[in-house]
Amino acid sequence: METIQSVIKGGEWIIKEINSKDIFIPEEFNEEQLMVRDMCNQFIDTEVLPVVERIDKLEPGLMPSLLEKAGEQGLLGITVPEVYGGSGKDFVTAVIVAEYLGGGYSFSVANAAHTGIGTLPILYFGTDAQKEKYVPKLASGEYKGSYGLTEPNAGSDALSAKTTAILSADGKYYILNGQKCWITNGGFADIYTVFAKIDGEQFTAFIIERGTEGFTQGPEEHKMGIKGSSTVQLYFQDCKVPVENVLGEIGKGHIIAFNILNIGRLKLGAATLGGARRALSVTIQYAKTREQFKLPIVKFGAIRHKLAEMAIKMWVGETTLYRVSHHIDEQEQLLLASGKTLSESLLGAAEEYAIECAILKVFGSEALDYVVDEGVQIHGGNGYSDEYQISKAYRDSRINRIYEGTNEINRLLTVDMVLKRAMKGKLDLMGPAMSVQQELMSIPDFGSEEEGAFAKEKKTIANFKKCILMVAGAAVQKLMMSLNKEQEILMNIADMSIITYHAESALLRLEKLTAMKGEAACSIQADIVRTYIYDAADAINKAGKDALNSFADGDELRMMNIGLKRFTKVDSFNSKEARRRICAQLVADDGYKL
Repeated sequence: METIQSVIKGGEWIIKEINSKDIFIPEEFNEEQLMVRDMCNQFIDTEVLPVVERIDKLEPGLMPSLLEKAGEQGLLGITVPEVYGGSGKDFVTAVIVAEYLGGGYSFSVANAAHTGIGTLPILYFGTDAQKEKYVPKLASGEYKGSYGLTEPNAGSDALSAKTTAILSADGKYYILNGQKCWITNGGFADIYTVFAKIDGEQFTAFIIERGTEGFTQGPEEHKMGIKGSSTVQLYFQDCKVPVENVLGEIGKGHIIAFNILNIGRLKLGAATLGGARRALSVTIQYAKTREQFKLPIVKFGAIRHKLAEMAIKMWVGETTLYRVSHHIDEQEQLLLASGKTLSESLLGAAEEYAIECAILKVFGSEALDYVVDEGVQIHGGNGYSDEYQISKAYRDSRINRIYEGTNEINRLLTVDMVLKRAMKGKLDLMGPAMSVQQELMSIPDFGSEEEGAFAKEKKTIANFKKCILMVAGAAVQKLMMSLNKEQEILMNIADMSIITYHAESALLRLEKLTAMKGEAACSIQADIVRTYIYDAADAINKAGKDALNSFADGDELRMMNIGLKRFTKVDSFNSKEARRRICAQLVADDGYKL
């Protein structure tokens, strides 16, 4: 049977020019999706923000009650099939929920853990009996979900876990011994997906219910931020888990852990952008009302620059988020049409875009960190006071660069997954990389410029991709099997890739938006895209030079540095005035509404 493929495969953007017709943009949300978005905003405004201080004090029963209210509104089971009590919506709608509930501080963490790692392992890997028993109650909020993977000495290296499971003499139970740490929702959850090694070797997932014999939890952790999120250690001392609660195949727990992480990374990217959206709007309103030297501080150039840069990161980030989400949606439908089950289809689709999911997690978490950091700066001394929301946003944001795989791990994975796809023949990198090498050794083409809307920007993006192919190709050729030990070089290549993918996404959205609304209506968006690309050129040049200087020398280094300079050359652009226009629009809108 012929393999069914999506229009654009994971990682394929590196070697292909993408048509704007092949991507989905937020301006294309349908009426139902807009209604879901508004419902999420209303839920945060009316149910979460009024009690946010009580949440941070870990008021007993408060967080579980909020999850139950979210369940009553259908927000916990958006993609859960109707047969299991959910609403069975598409993946893009689920991402909208993740983003627009992302501005709820600790509640957003509890919700994301419950709907993601707390529910999806059972939904996707459970037996029919397990799904019928647990999923409807997780979708309604009657049960709260949690997930136990991390251990004191097994963080990024999850497979080095020490928790063990041994089959009882009567064959009815697995006896678990060990501990898990940093468990979100651990203090109040009813259902836990926990990983242990059967006979110390076979990494396997188990469903464990609260109250199971031999299962206890530690006290709440005192954290820097997300103080209202329940975080405890779990202890297993001869914990008796029925054999029917093995989740998935014995010895295949890593398949559950890593596949769920792909979806988790994308949804974390969504949640961070939701948090950034609210933090930016709060900061804009403050800058409009705070006066110094008899002027609102939003009138000062330094403040305008910061606000505009925050908006640029937001707009570019949300663009890429929904580009990837729609690709996953498309791939899921193709896999369903080929005869795959619902679970196989979504997991397969997320795996196809695992590279892009890692990219979204890195960009979103770092964009949020930038927004809240500069938000505190704009608030000045007030930003350091608990009386202002921005101080809470600042503390809460820091964890996002750590969980769902640290940003360092995700950067390394981004490059590793691209190279593995190339080695397996899923991605033809060799041909395009050789073409770039030949171009470097030929006389530059100074022929007539391409014509058409955004022709220069398209050429710039194509050149950014050549930078990636040139540096990565040379690194593979020079370092071969030792490249995986050169983490600094891999991080450089990852940064070039992350910046390029977001620059391309932004340009494609602008192109599509202009076709929909006309050039005049998209002038601010054009300022955003051109400013981002202008800055991207310098960032890609720097990352490329750092990588090349690490492994190349002599004529080879000189030639590639010339190529890098050629491929990152951009026209002069007045980014100061562009940022001022962006900021003026933010002020007129009284928040981020681009």
